[in-house]
Amino acid sequence: MTPTRVDPGRAGTGRPALRKLRGWPLTLLLAGVTGLSVGPFSWLVIAATRKDTEIFDWPPALLPGGSLGENLGHLQHKIGLLRVVGNSLLVAGVQTLGALVVALLAGYAFAKFRFRGRTLLFALLLSTLVVPEQVMLVPLFTMMTDFGLLDTYQALILPGLCVPFAVFLMRQSLSSLPDELLDAARVDGAGELRVLFGVVVPVMRPVLAALSIFLFLGSWNQFVWPLIALRSPEMHTLPVALATLQGNKSNTDYGAILSGTALSTLPMMVLFLVLQRQFISGLLAGATKG
Repeated sequence: MTPTRVDPGRAGTGRPALRKLRGWPLTLLLAGVTGLSVGPFSWLVIAATRKDTEIFDWPPALLPGGSLGENLGHLQHKIGLLRVVGNSLLVAGVQTLGALVVALLAGYAFAKFRFRGRTLLFALLLSTLVVPEQVMLVPLFTMMTDFGLLDTYQALILPGLCVPFAVFLMRQSLSSLPDELLDAARVDGAGELRVLFGVVVPVMRPVLAALSIFLFLGSWNQFVWPLIALRSPEMHTLPVALATLQGNKSNTDYGAILSGTALSTLPMMVLFLVLQRQFISGLLAGATKG
């Protein structure tokens, strides 16, 4: 029986097409997930530029309208938009910077110093990660009342200066830093603060950039504690001020609320665009670390 010869040129002609067909289900799945993620945000941006009477039209509008300036004007009149945005930027900026410094100092101490009780203190710090934030509201409110700090910026900033997750992340990142690098700087006569800010900080810049984005996002979106700690409208942050606009369906200014919500995403976008290279480098460093 004579064996059948197969033409090598024809044998592989169907494989690329078959591979393309196999990739279609994954492509469709990713497209669906992308649509679910981007769709609500795109509707938010479009609705922020339209009047109340146009927001709930069916079918929904697919193009922006011309009422964004009017909606922002309503926000400025009702809540003092510039003031509350300034409050949010001040609180989130100072809290993020302070939390980064605390996390850097604590993480450096836990990673590079040997002292009695280090393991116990670090375990206690990690145990706070499983405590719900709501459980801490009553003790925190009592402390701020005793200190006379209610309705102040300090009441919003101080509780967020020590973030256990940030300390944990910095400790894990600094543990991989070679001790020889630090010892070489000490031999050259550098003190601990100079070693920290002259050697450690430049090396940890990607991790600090990634951590700053997470910290700023958490502080910017904080709602429950500012709602409890603040009394005067002049001290309101943007999330709290937007919540005060919600009432009955008949008298709720949805255009103003949606425009303020869309506006609240801008600082995070700007921060990510500025730090995106360091952010991606920090994530890749953590993913490839052995």
